[in-house]
Amino acid sequence: MRKNRDSCFPNTSFAKAAILGLLVLATTVGTLTAAEVPVRFVEGVLHGFLVLRTVDGVELAQGDLLQVNREGEIKSRTVFLFNDGSTMDETVVFTQRRVFTMQSYHLVQRGRVFPEDTELSLERATGKYRVTTRDHKDGREKVLEGTLDLPADVYNGMIPTIAQNLHQGASETVHLVALTPKPRVIQLEIAPANNQKILVGKLEKTAVHYVLKPRLGTLLKLFATLLGRVPPDEHLWIVVDEVPAFVRVEGPFYMKGPVWRIELTSPRWPE
Repeated sequence: MRKNRDSCFPNTSFAKAAILGLLVLATTVGTLTAAEVPVRFVEGVLHGFLVLRTVDGVELAQGDLLQVNREGEIKSRTVFLFNDGSTMDETVVFTQRRVFTMQSYHLVQRGRVFPEDTELSLERATGKYRVTTRDHKDGREKVLEGTLDLPADVYNGMIPTIAQNLHQGASETVHLVALTPKPRVIQLEIAPANNQKILVGKLEKTAVHYVLKPRLGTLLKLFATLLGRVPPDEHLWIVVDEVPAFVRVEGPFYMKGPVWRIELTSPRWPE
């Protein structure tokens, strides 16, 4: 996976240095404006049951969404156990004092379903990040550490929550920390596309289909395209009712990864 990252460029240090310089320039031109999303529906204790499938419906993993409120902070953890033994464990801690604010984020992806083992940690208070990757073939480990200037509306691990708090028909642009592979702050537009009818048992509900569009800026998008690292649009469905509810999300779990689908599932009794 790593060996192909620069395959579309001449294998010279000059070309790589020029590309790196332009990428840095593209991410530093202009300022990152931020507007935290107001809290319309307060988050609380939650245990949701999830299933992960391909877009063709093949089941890949079973998951849990575990959320608790402790001392004014919400800790939300999503865990997936894959059929091949791989795991994904994502934890976000946030506050909801008038607006949503992410405080920390931690992501672990391990196993053969991923191109490499990855662990990312991010802290708002200091802006510090740490990314550890381990190659499956040779076991070689790489560590990236540093600090980021985090806008107030960085919402890693919180996009379904943010979408549930938008007024119907409204769009919003927030920020995410994306691995490219170095962590970078990018914009993400949450835009409603259409309304769709879904069935819950025999009951008909209306779900808003949101398109999640990464906004890289002109220069960064140009060179990300050349590097083959442009993150694709993702899709999210939220039931709009008196109380909104997450229904489905579709997107890749890693750069250049396949599109997978997360949905709610229900417990069943063994026969």
